[in-house]
Amino acid sequence: MSRIQIAGGIPLKGEVRIQGSKNAALPLMAASVLHQGKTILHNCPDILDVEYMSEILRELGCTVLRRSDTLVIDAANLCRYRITETYATRLRASVILLGSLLGRKGQVEIPYPGGCSIGTRPIDLHIRALEQLGAITETRENRIFLSSKRLSGAEIQFPFPSVGATENGILAAVLAEGDTKLCGCATEPEIGELCAFLRQKGAQIEVDGGNVTIHGRARLQDSEYTLMPDRIVAGTYLCAAAGTRGNVVLRNAVPEHLLAPIEILKKTGALIETGEDWIQIDGTAAEHSVEYMETAPYPGFPTDLQSQLMAVLTEAEGISIIRENVFDSRFQTAEELKKMGAEIRTEHGMAQIAGPAKLQGAEVISRDLRGGAALVIAGLMASGTTVVDGCHLIDRGYVNICRDLKSLGAGIVRS
Repeated sequence: MSRIQIAGGIPLKGEVRIQGSKNAALPLMAASVLHQGKTILHNCPDILDVEYMSEILRELGCTVLRRSDTLVIDAANLCRYRITETYATRLRASVILLGSLLGRKGQVEIPYPGGCSIGTRPIDLHIRALEQLGAITETRENRIFLSSKRLSGAEIQFPFPSVGATENGILAAVLAEGDTKLCGCATEPEIGELCAFLRQKGAQIEVDGGNVTIHGRARLQDSEYTLMPDRIVAGTYLCAAAGTRGNVVLRNAVPEHLLAPIEILKKTGALIETGEDWIQIDGTAAEHSVEYMETAPYPGFPTDLQSQLMAVLTEAEGISIIRENVFDSRFQTAEELKKMGAEIRTEHGMAQIAGPAKLQGAEVISRDLRGGAALVIAGLMASGTTVVDGCHLIDRGYVNICRDLKSLGAGIVRS
C-alpha cells in the first residue's frame, strides 16, 4: 500500500481535526526512559516514526503499549544502552536517545541516525553539548559511543539553535549533578512541550526565550501528558486548501505556532481567520506569487513546510523565490513537480518558481516525508490523475493523509 492515486481539480471544503505532534511525541518518548517507571502519552499519533521509536524502546527493555491514540511506556526494566541498526537507521530522531540514555545508564551506543534524504544533518552540536556535561565520545566504525561516570551541570552556548541538540542537552541535564544553563537554544514549540512534560514528571526546568536552565538530580515520577497538535500537519492542510482554492477549517490547531506560514499564505491572497484552537482558510483567491521567502528556525518559516508551499506557488501568478537555509537537499521535490509541468529552477539554495504552470497529473515519487505531502498537494491541484509512489515515507508523519483529505472532498485513494 505504498501508492496514492489522486483525481485532481477538486477544491477542498469542510473541517478536519489535526493529529498529535510527531515532533513532540518522539522527544517525549525518549524522555520517558529517564524515569524508572510509567509514562502515559495521550493524543500520540499512530505513525511510522512513533512505531520505530516504540520498537527501539522495546529493544532497550521497555514495555510499550498502544491503546487507540494513547501510548503507555514503562521504562522500569530498561536494561540496555546499545541501540541496533534495525530501526535507528530509519529514524533520525533516534539521536535524541543520546541524552536520555546517557543520563539514565551512564553510557549509550548508537548508529549514525537515518530518516529522510534531505541533505547533510550533522550531529556535532549534540555531541559537543553532551561532552560539556562530562561525556566521553568514541567512534566505532559507523557507531557513536558515549559514556560518563558522572554528568555535571555546565553552561553551554549553542552556535546555532538546533532543535535536536537542545533536546539532548535538556535530557542529559535532568539527572546530572548541579545546574545546567543552555544558551542560544531552539525555541520551537516542541522544546516548550518537552520542558512542560519533564516538569510534570518532576524535573526543575526554567525557560526564558532561548535560554533553558535545568536544576539537575531531579526525582522523577509517573505521569500522564496530552500532546499538542502537529503544526506541520496543520500547515500542510492549509497549503492544500490554498492550492486547491478551497475553504477549510482546521480543528485542534494552534494558530500561534503557525504565524509565519499564515502570513505567507495571506500574501498569496488566501483569507485566514483564527480562534483559540481553530484556523479557517478561504483559498479562493490564493493566486498571487510570493516575491521572496526563506526558511529559518522558529519563529521563522519552517523548512518542513517549504516543499508544500512550493507546490502551491507553482500555480500562482508571477515569479516566486524560495531560499532554503536549513537542509541542503530539500529541493529534490522540485524535480518531481517538474514532471507535472511546474516551472522551477533551483541553484545555490534558491528556487525560482514561475507560474501559473497549470499542473497535469503524472506518476511521481515521494523521496522524503514532507516532499511526499507536497506531491499529494500538487496532485490535488492538477488536472487529471496523479499517482504518488513511495508513500510509506508520508506515513512517517501523517496518521492517515488520505482519510483526512477525503473527508474534505478530495478524490484520493491508497493502492
